[in-house]
Amino acid sequence: MKQNQHSRRTNEIAREKLATIMLFEVSDPDLQLVTVTGVEVSVDKSFMRAYVSCDASRYEEVSAALERAKGRIRSLLGHALGWRVTPELAFQIDTTTDEAERISRALDNVPPTLGVEKDENGYPIAADAEDGASDAAEGEEGE
Repeated sequence: MKQNQHSRRTNEIAREKLATIMLFEVSDPDLQLVTVTGVEVSVDKSFMRAYVSCDASRYEEVSAALERAKGRIRSLLGHALGWRVTPELAFQIDTTTDEAERISRALDNVPPTLGVEKDENGYPIAADAEDGASDAAEGEEGE
């Protein structure tokens, strides 16, 4: 959605209210350790997409719990925000932390081929290949 200073402020207010509701007013044990990472509110405030983060093994469980609690959360959010319209809610699991962790692990596990000397085209220069090439060249000269 298009962002300007007003919409960013609206998104931040909605995120704070939603996080407070999920922390203090929703008592579903499946929603423990769930973090509201971001919120996007439409310009007319009729729709709100909330991004939540949780452990990767709990995606299905948390999605189901959010669907069960959506009506209650929407009702509480309408009272907390005090807007003329209470926005429809759509929850989406935010997987960016999992992707960042996967990339970090990949960078930590550097393959051993990166330390191999390479030619100008990026192909590895192996010591065995050089010995074999010189043996083949000597064999051709002897004929």
